[in-house]
Amino acid sequence: MKRKYIAPACALAALLISNAASAEELIRIGSPYVTTTLDPIRSASAGNIEAFGQLYARLLRRDPSGQRQPGLAEKWTISEDGMELTFTLRAAKFSNGVPITGDDVVFSLTRAMSDKKSVYSATLAAVERVTAEGRNIVKVKLKYRFAPALDNLEVFNTGIVSKVDVEARGDKAFTDKPVASGPYAVREWRPNDRLILEPNTNYWREGYPKNGGAEFIEVANPNTRVSMLMSGELDAVRDVPWAQLENVGKRDTLRDALEPSTIIYMTLLNERRPPFDNVKVRQAAAHALNVSAITKAMTEGHGTPANTTLPGALDYHAKDLPGLAYDPKLARMLLTEGGYDGKELTMLISAGSDNEKLATLLQAQWTAVGLKTKIEKVDRGVWWERVPAGDYDLAPSWWYNETPDPDLAVRWAICGTCGTHSFHTYYDNPKVNELTEQAVRELEPTKRDALYREIQKISTEEVAQIPLYYPPYANAYAKALEGLSLSPSLQWSLEETVLAR
Repeated sequence: MKRKYIAPACALAALLISNAASAEELIRIGSPYVTTTLDPIRSASAGNIEAFGQLYARLLRRDPSGQRQPGLAEKWTISEDGMELTFTLRAAKFSNGVPITGDDVVFSLTRAMSDKKSVYSATLAAVERVTAEGRNIVKVKLKYRFAPALDNLEVFNTGIVSKVDVEARGDKAFTDKPVASGPYAVREWRPNDRLILEPNTNYWREGYPKNGGAEFIEVANPNTRVSMLMSGELDAVRDVPWAQLENVGKRDTLRDALEPSTIIYMTLLNERRPPFDNVKVRQAAAHALNVSAITKAMTEGHGTPANTTLPGALDYHAKDLPGLAYDPKLARMLLTEGGYDGKELTMLISAGSDNEKLATLLQAQWTAVGLKTKIEKVDRGVWWERVPAGDYDLAPSWWYNETPDPDLAVRWAICGTCGTHSFHTYYDNPKVNELTEQAVRELEPTKRDALYREIQKISTEEVAQIPLYYPPYANAYAKALEGLSLSPSLQWSLEETVLAR
């Protein structure tokens, strides 16, 4: 791929960009997802997760094929009763050259578990305590048998930070040159613009990263991102508009990529108040929707219609369950039986063309069966204030799961006692809650499969949410990049990537 030459008048500015690598060597990734913090326990938003994965190594990691591999832990054992995991740390250093020890691991995991600022402690909810024995042995004691224990130890918020540095600098440890344990360190962070990464010269994987660094550049407009990719200003972009994928793929210098994701698009229904406190009205809203047509319209045929309340890419997804059929006649009957009084309901959406398109499709199909809605468009931040507060009737949205294991997905979306009130719908079925705990304690895959199947069957039939579709990630890359991909858990294979000239 050809790059733009720097004119002589810009030479001084170019020299100021970097000591170790020039702007020409940086892999430039354009994304609508912003970086708002570099503290791995403070956020679960997409832009931050992508950054955390480059800055902080974890005990375990997944390779580009999705297979679990050793990370900072070079080996591990699980006790016979499944209640204790023992990790042996490899000889590794932070970006400042200080060795990574068991104390750093204990500090980092305990911080993710119990710090008041931790936003996603659910990943470690089964952990009773973490202890270190010497410099390189870490023991994780569980409260109960926990099938996804290893999976959850490679989630983004379990990245290892420096105990000494964080205790010494507090919040500044994550704003003023964070001490990294992953493949990259921070060269410069310009909030609301870009995060510039440089190789961590002390990274434990010898010979990695295979490039001179990267820029995560915030570009909100999807058409602008694609234009910048086509003009050579970007090397990779997130979220290519579905309608533009084919044109991108026709460029000799570019390749489009539909990459597996654990995303599910669905509609939240507020069950704390009428009419969706009545299961028949929820079922009516689901039967009113032609999910196949919506999927085709929204993804240009690249997505898959959703058949259960869980993402289709997860382990134990019940692919043979039929879902809720499109049946307008039944929808009208259920609305009457459920006592819907014709009240106009508020459909809350966050600003964005895709959200507005989806809301319009939903509204048209609900109107056809007599379910009246009005669309209210708000800023994303306002959406995240109002939905947890229950200030909505319907809210189309999406979510994804951090691991292939379904436990976190169930706890996030359909367990009424697991902390999120079933993604703020207040769906609360005691049987589903009980099955959630049984499934996570069951280590036999066949038995787990049966338990998750029952969870999906109940929650889909009772319409905990209305499942819509499972989309892949729609990304695009310059062919000059070799080895770059995005995993279902929003982790870039950046350290594996070579920039060919």
